[in-house]
Parts: sequence; C-alpha cells; structure tokens
Amino acid sequence: MPSFRIKKKNLIYPAAVIAVVFLLASFIPALKAPVLNIAKTPLELLVFAGRQAEAFIFFWRNATDNQKLKKEIDAFKQKVSSLQEAEAENKRLKELLLFKQKSPHKVIAVRVIGRPADNWSSVVIIDKGRYNGIVRGMVAINYLGLIGRVIEASEYNSRVMLMNDPNFAVSAIVKRSRQEGLVAGALGNSLVMRYLPQDADIKAGDEVISSGLTELYPKGLLIGTVTDVGQEFGGLSRYAVVRPAVNLSILEELFIIIQQ
Repeated sequence: MPSFRIKKKNLIYPAAVIAVVFLLASFIPALKAPVLNIAKTPLELLVFAGRQAEAFIFFWRNATDNQKLKKEIDAFKQKVSSLQEAEAENKRLKELLLFKQKSPHKVIAVRVIGRPADNWSSVVIIDKGRYNGIVRGMVAINYLGLIGRVIEASEYNSRVMLMNDPNFAVSAIVKRSRQEGLVAGALGNSLVMRYLPQDADIKAGDEVISSGLTELYPKGLLIGTVTDVGQEFGGLSRYAVVRPAVNLSILEELFIIIQQ
C-alpha cells in the first residue's frame, strides 16, 4: 500500500499563496475583512488546541508533584509513628527501671512475646525462663500492681497466668477497712472478691491489696479498686467486683519476683 508523505515542495505553494493573500489584504482594505474572517476559525482552533495542551501539561505536572508529595507525607508519618513508639517505650522502660530500683523485692525484668491463641485474655508468654532463674509459682508484677503468677517455665521462656483467669486466686484485704476476702479471676477485665460477711466494711472506690496469706504472694501488692458490691446467691455473704490496677490486655513489659 503506498504511503502518504508530505514533502516540503508540496507546502511551499500553499504557504506562498497564503502569504500573498495576507500581503494583498494589508494593502487593499476591501480584502482585509474577508481574509481575517477566513483566518479567524483556524486561529481560534490553534489557540484552543494550545490551551488544551497547556492544561494537560499542567495537570500531568500537578499529578506527578502530588504523587511525590504523598510519598513524602507517608514517609514522614511513618517516621513520626516510629519516633512516638520509641518515646512511649523509652517512658515505659524508665518507669520500670525506677520501680526496680525502689522495689523491696528482688525482681527480674521480662518482656511479653506472645499470647496463646486458645487463651488470649488470661495467659501471656514471656521471654525468660529457667535459664534466668524463673520457676513455676513465681509472682508477676509491674509498677502498677499485681499481674499474675508463672504457671510453666521452660529453658528460655515462661507462661504467666493473669489475674483475670478463673483459675487464679489470691487472699486479699481492703486497704481502708482491713476486711479480708479471696480475689479470683472472672475473665474480661474484672475480678471478684468473695467470702465477704454481710457486715463487711467495703464500698466502691476501696483499694484491694494482697494480704500475704497466700504462699509466694508478698503482702501489700495492689490488686485493684472496688467498683461494685453485691449479694452472693442465697444471701449468706457478699461479693465485690474489682477492677485490676493493671490493664491486663496491653501488657508489654513486667517483672517476676525472684524467690530468696
């Protein structure tokens, strides 16, 4: 198939004719208006095409700049998030160090490295075990209060049962009135203090601490705060709902009390 090509000599004659027409229009007033009218439409099309081309170039340039800015903003957000996380961790570590220095107990700092999928809310796995002197039965705490106890220790990690586990129990007293009872886990983020007599001096807002009567649990560890008091089934005794002093759902670092 023959191809169509525009040669230079094919453009010379039309260009010459157009030049002559415009030259005559400049000297003959009668031709000026018709020539301008004829040239008006293609000139407007050229101006329109130029504006569209300019708008496209401007849009493409803006789109490119916006994409670049978005990447820079995302990188900046990531950097800010990392700095905030580092600052939060630094604050926690300072609090842990201060607590360790002031604690009357010999403790070892550990980090939470996991939670069993079948028991998410009541057990955590820590990064130290028998190699570090941790054995079954040791008590877990942090600077806010009691957390739980070690139920299993392998060579390099251990499992800690949290206070909200139904199998957890520790003897306790109301700090204000010295009323005794037994605090047990109830899953969720609450505990229950049971075996309270009908005339027990206990009310919402009271702090509950370990009494020291349960083996291995030192006296005076903060357990939590009473949020409600009710009657046990049958009406023979009362119970108190206790909110743990430690948020058991967001544990990251804690201490294990080393037995002397």
